Amino acid sequence: MTDPQEPDPVAETAAREKEAAEQAALPYKWRQTIGDVDISVPVPKGTRARDLVVEIKKLRLKVGVKGKDPIIDGDLPKPIQVDESTWTLEDQQSVELHLEKVNKMEWWAHIVTTAPKIDVTKIQPENSKLSDLDGETRGMVEKMMYDQRMKEMGKPTSDEQKKLDMFENFKKMHPEMDFSKVQMS
Repeated sequence: MTDPQEPDPVAETAAREKEAAEQAALPYKWRQTIGDVDISVPVPKGTRARDLVVEIKKLRLKVGVKGKDPIIDGDLPKPIQVDESTWTLEDQQSVELHLEKVNKMEWWAHIVTTAPKIDVTKIQPENSKLSDLDGETRGMVEKMMYDQRMKEMGKPTSDEQKKLDMFENFKKMHPEMDFSKVQMS
């Protein structure tokens, strides 16, 4: 009997193919990092910027050619930073949009809520540099890396060392006490 937790390879392959076909059928191409989304929308060759309708709002996106049905028109799945988001017309044939996510710690399943979703659990994030992280996150990651190195060398982690230091200070403050049978875990 198969483990219900283990994915069926045939079903998974079919789901990936269905997702790829749905994404290929969209009238635009898109990709994302954990912090932003880039969208490429083909328009008729020779299109000028003044021929376009591009509306970038906190929770809504509209892209199209004036006088025609919009190519993209819908609600965004999550809010964006409008002032940090941009669009340009490339070679009079493609609108390139860059959307900055408000929450830079989550993947989007689609660009607009009416579009087919992708399986965000299958995303392989790009490697990031510590310098790309905000101060608090960077500190946490550096502490985790330090603690991992200490564990590998059989030495105490930063939290364990802090406890040992506090115990040593306590012993110095109370020399009259016998600490010979104390066991630290």
